Amino acid sequence: MTTLKYFTSSLLLILVSIHTHAQWLKQNINTDASFRAVHAVSDKIVWMGGSKGTFIKTIDGGKTWEVKQVPEAEKLDFRDIHAFDANKAILMSAGEAEKGNAKIYRTEDGGKSWNIVYQTNEKGVFFDGIDFWDKQNGIAFSDPINGHFFIIKTKDSGKTWTPINPENIPTNQEGEAAFAASGTSLIVSGKSNVYICTGGAKNSRIFRSTDQGNNWEVINTTMSASQASGLFGMRFWDTNHGIAVGGDYLEVNKAIPNVLLTSDGGKTWVDAPQTNPAGLKEGVAIYKKKILIAVGPSGTSYSKDFGKSWKAIDTSAFHAISIMGNGIWAVGGRGNIAKLDTSLLEKE
Repeated sequence: MTTLKYFTSSLLLILVSIHTHAQWLKQNINTDASFRAVHAVSDKIVWMGGSKGTFIKTIDGGKTWEVKQVPEAEKLDFRDIHAFDANKAILMSAGEAEKGNAKIYRTEDGGKSWNIVYQTNEKGVFFDGIDFWDKQNGIAFSDPINGHFFIIKTKDSGKTWTPINPENIPTNQEGEAAFAASGTSLIVSGKSNVYICTGGAKNSRIFRSTDQGNNWEVINTTMSASQASGLFGMRFWDTNHGIAVGGDYLEVNKAIPNVLLTSDGGKTWVDAPQTNPAGLKEGVAIYKKKILIAVGPSGTSYSKDFGKSWKAIDTSAFHAISIMGNGIWAVGGRGNIAKLDTSLLEKE
């Protein structure tokens, strides 16, 4: 359901803010592209993907940045990225397949050249997320086709992709789909677990597989949903404990339930306190295995008790977050890219 992901440019301007506060250190990068994809590989290596076929990369922790466009991809919007090191990375384009926008690219030379490793023109395909368990095994998914999520897998580091039998995937509810908002509506955990969170229907659900996506079950949650609301992103900090966050992209500051927690590997999910600031949260990550940080158009929140309570960092608007080591990176609209000053977190 493309309306869940393809926000109009005017709405995007409302949702994002280029202002950052003391805790977020805005990076001086020469681009006006909007970003919803970020992957920190190490303290030094960070890749990001955005609109206008743009990708950016640093290999020195943000001291210098490389800003480029993938050749002949100027009309594409890269909504997710997975990097392996400074040279190898995969970009996923979100958009309507029948218009030539459903593509996956791969580079082995640091972005000097890119190969299209998967593309389809099948009507209804609209990629939402991609992730990898290890350097070889990965998974990506799209909006439903004929009532089932379209899911593809790779076993060779993204060089080739194979569809999963839709009969092994539970049927989607009417209107149910996922938000290509932060690259985390699909995430993997451990050696074989994978999860998809949804919105668009009457209530949010979480699809779960424990065999690298070959077979699936679906779990109902108590979080309500609508065409513009539901769950947007997830994160696990071990094989049992995880979090899902969401909200409403038409009312980004609306104080509605926006956090779910699981302690049994995603078999069940329970309501948790709303974030502070309240409102839409699209991405969440964990710092040093003990501090959750959630970002969204309504601001940035953090929790030191694994989602049981939240404190505000500020109201900076971001869409996606990635953490590795001491590097906490967030991306947003119109070239808004920042690194978090962790001194606030370390003081308490």
